[in-house]
Amino acid sequence: MAMRWEAFLEQVQERGRYPTPQEAERSARTVLALLGAHLVGEVRAELAARLPETFALILLNPLQSAEPLSPERFVRATAAWIEGASEQTAAWDVSAVLSVAADAAGDELTCRMLLQLPPGYDLLFGHPEHV
Repeated sequence: MAMRWEAFLEQVQERGRYPTPQEAERSARTVLALLGAHLVGEVRAELAARLPETFALILLNPLQSAEPLSPERFVRATAAWIEGASEQTAAWDVSAVLSVAADAAGDELTCRMLLQLPPGYDLLFGHPEHV
């Protein structure tokens, strides 16, 4: 079952300590667009089914990536897409969004997502016990 829009944004806003829902939404859109470029097939479709519709569409129509980005490059790419972000703030953005996505996905799907990603993403998702 898909997570409600308001619940997803509230959790991202709380975890990212964003002053406004608009800032949480901006981060979520960017991070999920980048994540969508790294996930494929059934795993991407299952995650999309658990996200609010707008974010699901972003995940299913991702930014293009020639190769899987390491966790560090993923954070740098996020910083490049969010106006005024630094690598430090982008790391915060990534962790806020991916931890909420992991909660929406559940442990089994999160493990399958991590298998598709380069080593080190478990920390970005807030699940260092996986993989």
